[in-house]
Amino acid sequence: MNKHILRVLTINDYDRILELWKRTPGMGLSDADSREGINAFLERNPGMSFVCVEGEKIIGTILCGHDGRRGYIYHLAVDMAFRKQGIGRQLTRVSLDALRRMGIVKCHLFVYRDNTEAELFYENMEWKKRTTLDIFSKDL
Repeated sequence: MNKHILRVLTINDYDRILELWKRTPGMGLSDADSREGINAFLERNPGMSFVCVEGEKIIGTILCGHDGRRGYIYHLAVDMAFRKQGIGRQLTRVSLDALRRMGIVKCHLFVYRDNTEAELFYENMEWKKRTTLDIFSKDL
C-alpha cells in the first residue's frame, strides 16, 4: 500500500486537480477555476493550498487563502475511493496551520445547501454553521 503524502499544490497540478473536482459530487466550478484563475490564487496565497498524493495520483485537494483579515477554504475534495481515511482532515489542518502562521484567526468556507455530506464533515470538525448571513454575488 502506498503512503499518502501531503504537499503544496502548484499550478503544474492543475489538470489533475480539475479532473478530481469535476467528478466530486457537490463541487461547484466556475470561470474562476480556469488555469489562469487558479494560478493567480496560488500566487496571491503561496504555500497555503495543498494536495494529497498517492504515487502520481492526486487523491485530495484544498485551496486556501486569505484577504489579510479572514481565511477562506475552497475546493476541499477527496477521491471517493480514499474517503474516510482522514485525508480531508489532514488537508484542512495544514491549511489552517498556514493561515495561523500568517496571523489569520478566523476562516470561512462555502458549502452548497444540498451538500449534506460536506456539512456533516465540517460539523464533525467543529465548524459552526452561520445562519445569520446570506451571500450576494455579482459577475464583473
